[in-house]
Amino acid sequence: MRRYELMLVIQPDAPDERIAAIVDRTTRQITADGGRIIKVAPWGRRRLAYPIDRHREGSYHIVVFEGAAGTIVEIERTLLITEEVIRHLLVRQDRPVRAARADGSDDADDPDLPSVDEEDDDGMTDLIDESESDAAPAAID
Repeated sequence: MRRYELMLVIQPDAPDERIAAIVDRTTRQITADGGRIIKVAPWGRRRLAYPIDRHREGSYHIVVFEGAAGTIVEIERTLLITEEVIRHLLVRQDRPVRAARADGSDDADDPDLPSVDEEDDDGMTDLIDESESDAAPAAID
């Protein structure tokens, strides 16, 4: 199973009960298909960057979960036909979910990931070639 993040933008004039019902229906649908809810975070009302269906604000909710690809298709289909949902965005996390280690430690000391303190193999840092930076102004003239 992969980890996904779902952002819901719901109409600001929708009643709180209806917003809770939409989020609850979405989380129940995820768990019914064998997924696992990791986090549900209401962000509250926020101003939109541009008007959507005459709305200048929206009620934001974030749901982080683990699920299968078949679940994603069904969730998006349901959200597209829900009138109160202005927009939604479903993003798959890049890194697959790993099983918890037996000793209870986290993945912070994972040998597959480079450390922030590590240098390049040759011990040198990348330098900018000065001749390349001079070519840009000449191309503009």
